[in-house]
Amino acid sequence: MPLDNYAIADQFSLLAKLMDIHGENSFKSKSYSVAAFNIEKITTPLHEISPDKLFTLKGIGESTGRKIIEILDTGKLQALEDMLLKTPPGILDLLNIKGLGPKKISTIWKEMGIESVGELLYACNENRLTLLKGFGEKTQKSVQENIEFFLRNVGSYLYAQIEGYAHQLLAGLANAFGDDLLEITGDFRRQNTIISKLEFVTTKSIDFIGDFFSQQNFVVEEVNQEMIAVKGPENILLVFYIAAEENFYYKLLETSSAPEFYEALQKEKGWSASNKAESENDIFKSIHFNFVPAYLRDSTAFIERAKQKDFSDIIHVSDIKGIIHNHSNWSDGVNTVEEMAKACIAQGYEYLVISDHSKTAAYAKGLQEDRVREQHLYIDELNAKLHPFKIFKSIESDILNDGSLDYSNEVLATFDLVIGSVHQNLSMPEDKAMMRLLSAIRNPYTTILGHMTGRLLLSRKGYPVDHKEIIKACVENNVVIELNAHPSRLDIDWCFIDDAIAQGALISINPDAHSIDGFHDVKYGVLAAQKGGLTREKNLSSFSLAEFEKFLSDRRIAKKI
Repeated sequence: MPLDNYAIADQFSLLAKLMDIHGENSFKSKSYSVAAFNIEKITTPLHEISPDKLFTLKGIGESTGRKIIEILDTGKLQALEDMLLKTPPGILDLLNIKGLGPKKISTIWKEMGIESVGELLYACNENRLTLLKGFGEKTQKSVQENIEFFLRNVGSYLYAQIEGYAHQLLAGLANAFGDDLLEITGDFRRQNTIISKLEFVTTKSIDFIGDFFSQQNFVVEEVNQEMIAVKGPENILLVFYIAAEENFYYKLLETSSAPEFYEALQKEKGWSASNKAESENDIFKSIHFNFVPAYLRDSTAFIERAKQKDFSDIIHVSDIKGIIHNHSNWSDGVNTVEEMAKACIAQGYEYLVISDHSKTAAYAKGLQEDRVREQHLYIDELNAKLHPFKIFKSIESDILNDGSLDYSNEVLATFDLVIGSVHQNLSMPEDKAMMRLLSAIRNPYTTILGHMTGRLLLSRKGYPVDHKEIIKACVENNVVIELNAHPSRLDIDWCFIDDAIAQGALISINPDAHSIDGFHDVKYGVLAAQKGGLTREKNLSSFSLAEFEKFLSDRRIAKKI
């Protein structure tokens, strides 16, 4: 089927925008933009116009006419294809964000290295967009809101993005469903990092659910005897599994477990779905198991353990004693160090670790050596003022291409602790990534390895690493592994935590906060850590102030630094 005029115009328009993003000939890009405008105004389908008459149309010159013929003959414009080949796919998504034109996208890409919508949202959350010329606070807020609107229409969500909606919906449904049983289940109940649908188990009838949601302008996507799926204006798929009251908790257990976990349970002695159960706990008791929380049901490793122990020592938010890894307005944070410290005190924390960006991170106002000295004097003053609360002097030091940190040992020695992280040149093969990380881990001043893979969920895969080898090196060099609690990172991935604990590693759930509000992200790090079975004893940020100071002192003695 021949392309219509609008499709042809779109190719010219996209070519013009990509040329502007790449900073190519502005006269040419303007001519393509004008051509797109003129083509849309032509009422006769271009494929019905003979080539000789094509060049006589108003606004269609010889160059544009030849390209139209090329599109009609081949279905594509080679100049556009060439431009697409040298453009990261995520840049095209940025063109869908209201308020971002080609010139601004070019600045964001070339000056900040941002190549996707998710990376840009993360930069907005870190307050980095305001550091660019032409991007004020209002522009950053507008871009952030427009990105969030765009992402709501994609279909997959970070746990943190959908959490509020899920709880609000559950409360509303519980009210509407009356005395019928209703529980949320599936990926959300298992605290998975990415949620593509919200699932529920209920004793309410399919007819009632269908009628209820039809009245709310939802569309029924799928229905059979056992389930009904609906989707509404929020573009979130809601799936309801129907159960009789007598087997409700078996259905809840099944739908809130990974298939292999549930299948393994069914093979245990004493299992019978016909047994009466008033709760999931009753089902575990019937097979002589301790209760396994839903967040542990992605791994069969916890089945055997449930025969021997309970999971009461799994970490909870209340176990966090200090806020490690935070950025103040000395680099790209929003709040002053004092404001962050007082917020910690108000929230009951015992200490704060300020880890502003290091000098290589010029895009984030990274600290040169003279500013490091100034900040340390400032922190000394605050510590005298806020005692017994304590602020620790730290830095998020960039791991350079050769694996070294970006300060001399003399400067690194002035910090209480150092977080080593990769921030630039992320597109690298595994051997390069491993060389950089292992070199940094062996540096005696590296206390914590920050966000191990550099991933951004739903946006950036992260560089490839051999997790087992990295964990082994961290244990051997007494380096703590960060679980970066920002909802877009959650890096180290929870599925490697169990192995890390088995090897003797120490994890640290850190918010990577760029504002006081960022402290709240600790919660999402804890939810991810629970999935890996992390205990409070194996989490550095659960150490009391006295324990944390002793850890740092013992480490300095062991490292002879």
